[in-house]
Amino acid sequence: MTYGWAILVIAVVLGVLYSLGIFSPSNFAPKEQPGSCQVLRPNGPGTSYDINLEGICGGEIPQYVAVFNNSNITMNASGLTNQRFTIAFWFYEPSYPNTGNYPSVGVGNGFAYGVMYLLPQVYDVNGGATVGNALETYVTNTAPPVGKWNFVATTYNGTEIRMYLDGILSNWYSYSGTVNYSYSYGIIGGANGYDTPSIGGYYLSNVQMYNASLSNSSMATLYGEGIGGAPIKLQNLVGWWPLNGNANDYSGNNNDGVPTNVIYTGTWQSGYTPP
Repeated sequence: MTYGWAILVIAVVLGVLYSLGIFSPSNFAPKEQPGSCQVLRPNGPGTSYDINLEGICGGEIPQYVAVFNNSNITMNASGLTNQRFTIAFWFYEPSYPNTGNYPSVGVGNGFAYGVMYLLPQVYDVNGGATVGNALETYVTNTAPPVGKWNFVATTYNGTEIRMYLDGILSNWYSYSGTVNYSYSYGIIGGANGYDTPSIGGYYLSNVQMYNASLSNSSMATLYGEGIGGAPIKLQNLVGWWPLNGNANDYSGNNNDGVPTNVIYTGTWQSGYTPP
């Protein structure tokens, strides 16, 4: 009977560790060091001739991800503004504090967020919004699963906004007009009190921004690369923030970020399953 109780206790402990993701294969996989992969632009920032990836760009999972809890990252917006765009990132939310709280993507100056913001924000479930010629969209009409890493992306081609969840088109709506840019800085994360963090904050990784509306197949490709994947369509890449231990821009365009209250954690693998 003593042995039976001991075996039962061991089984319970192993079950708890498994549920926490301790035995996830990603915990034992090689991890990419900060800055080990980046874009080389031989002719300087803003150029696209003969650009290529350099370093170790094998798609290994990152060593760190960024935790946002009343936090943000700001950067110079030079080169980020464009009437066609794609923003993609990996997102983890432990729990949604309000009904209708979705990871959202915005470009423009709505609510004084600046040129770019990525954050969970409360919306209704009827569609995206436009405020002052600034585009604000959420990614799905139902909340992405909590406790799970999701690939989130939005594209705008001048007439239509498309939203993707895990590489699949999840929502879209028509919008024609000029996106208004009036700020000289960009933002990743919450700003001006509009951050609505969950308990313990939410996580972001591998933020990429392009000056073109990428295709459905490109979204599937980015998702398929996993959380440590390198950018594609390098000629259209304007910003790449892996958030692997820092807020540096590895697109070669020098749009490095300045973090405020951002924490980088190496214990983030729970909830992540490679595509």
